[in-house]
Amino acid sequence: MNRGLNIRLILKIVGGLLLVEAVFLLFPLIVTLIYGEAESRFYLRTIGIAAGLGLVGLLSGIKAEMFFGKREGAVIVTFTWLIYTLIGALPYWLSGNIPAFTDAFFESLSGFTTTGTTILNNIEALPYNMLFWRSMTHWIGGLGIMVMFLTLIPFLGGTGYELFSSEGTTPIKEKITPKIRETAQFLLLVYILLTALCTIALTLAGMNLFDAVNHALSTVSTGGFSTKQLSIAYWNSPAIEYVIIFFMFFSGINFTIFYYIYKSNWDRIKKNEELKYYILIFLVSVLIIIYSHIDFSKPLTFASIEKSVRGSLFIVTSCITTTGLCTEDYILWNSYTWIVLLVLMVTGASTYSTSGGIKVARVVVLAKFCYSEYKKLIHPNAVIPVRFNGYIVKDDLLLRVLVFSIIYLLIIVTGTFILSLTGLGFEEAISGMITCMSDVGLGLGKLGPSSSFAEIPVISKWFLAFVMLLGRLEIYSVLLLFTPVFWKK
Repeated sequence: MNRGLNIRLILKIVGGLLLVEAVFLLFPLIVTLIYGEAESRFYLRTIGIAAGLGLVGLLSGIKAEMFFGKREGAVIVTFTWLIYTLIGALPYWLSGNIPAFTDAFFESLSGFTTTGTTILNNIEALPYNMLFWRSMTHWIGGLGIMVMFLTLIPFLGGTGYELFSSEGTTPIKEKITPKIRETAQFLLLVYILLTALCTIALTLAGMNLFDAVNHALSTVSTGGFSTKQLSIAYWNSPAIEYVIIFFMFFSGINFTIFYYIYKSNWDRIKKNEELKYYILIFLVSVLIIIYSHIDFSKPLTFASIEKSVRGSLFIVTSCITTTGLCTEDYILWNSYTWIVLLVLMVTGASTYSTSGGIKVARVVVLAKFCYSEYKKLIHPNAVIPVRFNGYIVKDDLLLRVLVFSIIYLLIIVTGTFILSLTGLGFEEAISGMITCMSDVGLGLGKLGPSSSFAEIPVISKWFLAFVMLLGRLEIYSVLLLFTPVFWKK
């Protein structure tokens, strides 16, 4: 039987999520009190708006039926990210720290989607509470708003998997525990533990506690916002850089791997092809960047080699995990390294991690599919199945992976053309599309690490904001809303 859209349940869930955001807004409010800053009233207003709308949503959904399908999932996920962004932009805008609403919305969405692109040209001028809220938006959006919601609020019951999976489409669906809420709880526990360990490690490496907390929130979420305009280069500290490399890399691993480590299930880890190829792509890319770094016309010393290796490790990890932190101006490097970095941004890291991009699992499945089709040209009568993690990948799944990848790349190509029409140069247009579609934060040309997105046209900012949302929700949840048949019973 065809059903209409379950509006009451949508209002109930979105209302609950707004109450969760109101709770998160208490943290920057506490920061204003600690540092004696004047922005507390703006957070109180924002908390009041979020809590008020949340209560209205919950009350409207009291008698909601617990029927939940793909349509409800797409509507809830997309509108929740938009509402979270609007609420999250209010402290920037109301306080006047980001006076233009377009810029405040862009900065807020860049935070929640863990893109890390910024319109700020003097980050250090922001008060502590605003710096902390920027990092907090990364942390909220990194693991996924829905995962946190499923962990904190149990009333969804058996409908939770649709909501859990509607934030993204992955080639292999995996529940590590029988109940989806338990899975969400475990993922959140790993997320919190990584954040705490990263904070401690950065403090021991030389950061003060405030900067360490902010960069831990930004690193583990693979976000990219920093408390400094120069990003990690500000500290010029090998110890800090190695700590961030370590936590960026492990934040790009499929979080189910941590569950297998916890259960000492080493066999599942060994068979995980995505992990193997993630490491392989990472190492090959590092070697290419190291080669471009080393000046063979000069005598090689341990110090020069170590610096080249460290710089290469950092930028490759930052790009493949779509974090966006940086230590050097890569615009000054050989242009072929830009291609490597852009490919890494599009590829991304693992499924069920905090990174963006197409994801390594899809790239591996697609590569194996292409290879099998090539072999069939040589052996037309042969049956050559595509295997992933030891299992045969069904044809319908292969088709979904292929279609997703084509749509992903078509959006980048089309978006590059659109941005060019708004006045951006080719380097800025293509890197802007890739960085926002893959939620990375690093661009080329005038969007490079020494610049910001402040000067691009307003229409470009709104278009790139839409692209950030598309990339974070992996296309389908957003595009479905623009399909007429989606709204029919």
